[in-house]
Amino acid sequence: MQKSDSNQTDYPNYDGNNPNAFVNQIMDILDNPPDLVDRRFNLSPNLHGYCVFIETLVDKNKIERELLHFLSDESLNSEWESSEHFINTLQSRIPFSSISVSTDYKRCVQSLLNGSCLLIISNTSQVLLLDMSKMIHREISEPLIESTIRGPQEGFSENIAINLSLLRKRIKSIHFRIEQFVIGTETETKVILLFLENLAPSEVVVEFRKRIGLIQIDSILDSAYVEEWIQDKKTSPFSTLLNTERPDIVASHLLEGKVGVLVDGSPNALIGPVTFFQFFIAPEDYYQRADIATLLRWLRMLSFMLSIFVPALYIAVVTYHHELLPHSLLINISAQREGVPFPAFIEALIMMVTFEVLREAGLRMPRIAGQAISIVGALVLGQAAVTAGLVSAAMVIVVAVTAISNFVAPNYSFGITQRIIQFLYMVLAGFMGLFGILCGVLFTVVHLASIKSFGVPYLSPIAPTIVTDWKDILVRVPRPWMKTYPQSNQTKKKQR
Repeated sequence: MQKSDSNQTDYPNYDGNNPNAFVNQIMDILDNPPDLVDRRFNLSPNLHGYCVFIETLVDKNKIERELLHFLSDESLNSEWESSEHFINTLQSRIPFSSISVSTDYKRCVQSLLNGSCLLIISNTSQVLLLDMSKMIHREISEPLIESTIRGPQEGFSENIAINLSLLRKRIKSIHFRIEQFVIGTETETKVILLFLENLAPSEVVVEFRKRIGLIQIDSILDSAYVEEWIQDKKTSPFSTLLNTERPDIVASHLLEGKVGVLVDGSPNALIGPVTFFQFFIAPEDYYQRADIATLLRWLRMLSFMLSIFVPALYIAVVTYHHELLPHSLLINISAQREGVPFPAFIEALIMMVTFEVLREAGLRMPRIAGQAISIVGALVLGQAAVTAGLVSAAMVIVVAVTAISNFVAPNYSFGITQRIIQFLYMVLAGFMGLFGILCGVLFTVVHLASIKSFGVPYLSPIAPTIVTDWKDILVRVPRPWMKTYPQSNQTKKKQR
């Protein structure tokens, strides 16, 4: 757990003798920003103090309604016998959800930056830290990326307190554990570790805790920062952590003995450990009948195979293995390619890169115009390229099938992984044909077998083989048949 220094200069802690000097000290540390407010108030002839806060981080109405009204109540001024008496009365009469006391200037400054109001009273070394924060945040809305037809429509927001409340609403177990870290020497970002103590393996929780604690960085602005630090294979295109914006997915994984991570300021949570086959599982699988969910899961696996193999197979067959095509089809493809000036590999590479550019342009453009540019651009460019004789019509079909298959991936990050692999297979097919594709498959399988996600084999439950876990991987059996926890998760309990 890391804490940041507000200033390299060592300032003395507050001793209660000179509140004005301590306020000036705080203003000096923060370089007197325009939104820093300090108000002096008199409690009695011998007792005064300061109220200090950053107006862009606090609820000013709450300060006016509760705190300043209390301080300006003349009927109470005669009661203040001492500063200790005032502090005790304040703590008993004002309903603050969070109130603490400190003398450390570093903690006072950090609390000020977190939205607290500082009450600095003369004749006492105690500084009251009153939580008056009112952070601007996006309200709960429907998930933007992981949409579903049937199921909860709530998505995480950038406020970590709201995200935690969405999980608390779903998991009311007494075993639900929450651990908070503060990471980033400049941003002081809250990172929360979530797990069910009676289900999550102790060694996995310890490993998560260790990796998060070893993060040394000046800023954390999104969960992706944490993901890059704690994932197992930092150079692999395959992610060993699942990221999601849906609280129901996080809750379901926690209930299976996994560990979750929330980052303040990010609408995406991290889940681990995960396996390769879990990236084919969509949240909607558990809100549909078992047979429908199984069919959709097989369809996603088929789409994965099509997206990475179709361009490579086209290049290999057209370039090296003409004998694999039926005679009539070979004649049609040869006739289409007769005027094409590029070999099949360059043709496929040009079309795939062009489509990636269109896809990226559609994402970056305004939402209203983005889809139109992607669709119209693909149609117009594809038709124009065929008419101009730059590419064949068969190549346009290959690119379209590949792109559509890639969109089937339920996880956006896994879809990017598919696109990386398909380009690698295209290069292998362009140089070595089907032999190159076979080498690529063997290398991919060996690479996947070498990966572990927090100690769990990435190809589990296929390698190692755990037949009992197949009921929710290759298929989705009816819920009454799921009476055991997945053994690949190494949960503490076996029976549900």
